[in-house]
Amino acid sequence: MVIRTVPPHSVPAIYDVCAVGNAIVDVIADCDDSFLEEHNIVKGSMTLIDEARADFLYKTMGPGIEMSGGSIANSAAGIAALGGTPTYIGKVKDDQLGGIFRHDMRSSGVHYPTAPSLTGPATARCLILVTSDAQRSMNTYLGACVDLLAEDIDAQQVANARVTLLEGYLFDKPKAQEAFRVAAKISHDAGRQLALSLSDTFCVDRHRDGFQELVRDEVDCLLTNEFELMSLYQVATFEEAIAIARTLCSIVVCTRSEKGAVITSGEETYKIDAEPVPVLLDSTGAGDLFAAGFLFGFTHGHDLPTSGRIGAIAAAEVIGHYGPRPQHDLKELVRTKGIKI
Repeated sequence: MVIRTVPPHSVPAIYDVCAVGNAIVDVIADCDDSFLEEHNIVKGSMTLIDEARADFLYKTMGPGIEMSGGSIANSAAGIAALGGTPTYIGKVKDDQLGGIFRHDMRSSGVHYPTAPSLTGPATARCLILVTSDAQRSMNTYLGACVDLLAEDIDAQQVANARVTLLEGYLFDKPKAQEAFRVAAKISHDAGRQLALSLSDTFCVDRHRDGFQELVRDEVDCLLTNEFELMSLYQVATFEEAIAIARTLCSIVVCTRSEKGAVITSGEETYKIDAEPVPVLLDSTGAGDLFAAGFLFGFTHGHDLPTSGRIGAIAAAEVIGHYGPRPQHDLKELVRTKGIKI
């Protein structure tokens, strides 16, 4: 088993989690299947688009809800909603959507000091079209967020966080990959832990070798779903994939939709049941909030099964309404399930 030994840290952490990811504004609207067909949008997929296509779809889609998003930004907001202390590193431009993002993050309780860019591409946005079956079809213009550089990684933010969480969606550009490695070194030099979210199978397919290297050499906690994990190691079954991952990471957290989740640590395996959901309205952010709940529990002294249970509760809340951020009191929801936080 290849498990990294993290030196003990001598300075108490200020933050539970330092999240590093794509700073994106989500625009969420209802649509029917005919709209998707008319505009050549593959149902249930995530498609990268350019600024012209983003402007066209934004004007064409129906009235929407605009809120700060991005996978790991959603996780940070979820940690704050549970009463945690997250900090966030991500790039927006000094424009209208950038202002929305900064306001939403700070008002949700996330420490977000990254300065906006004054030049360059516009703030990223994800146009999310939700059909009546709760499938979300995402059209993403990455804009400013992918221009995150190594110098944008605030050493104090990373060193002062118990866990630094990296977002797989950000892995596209070589300079962003360099930023990941800088964050990993700062985190481990400070005696902290590094977590990685694989984000999506299309990310894994494009960067399989790079992700495998990062997981092998740097990652203490891998956050993924079963399809991303199977793609990472190019195996046919979940069981094969988890068997490989558990030899490389101290902790592997793998969600499986209605099957719940599996968490491994060394030789231990924990199965986490999915929480019942009265109405499945929008699956946007389910994995992000599971990560939030798990990392909140993990950084607050709960054992792995309890941390996973908190993740399942948070995920169930977010899929019961539109949008990737919690709308109910997550702390109270967790307490009603008999978990003290």
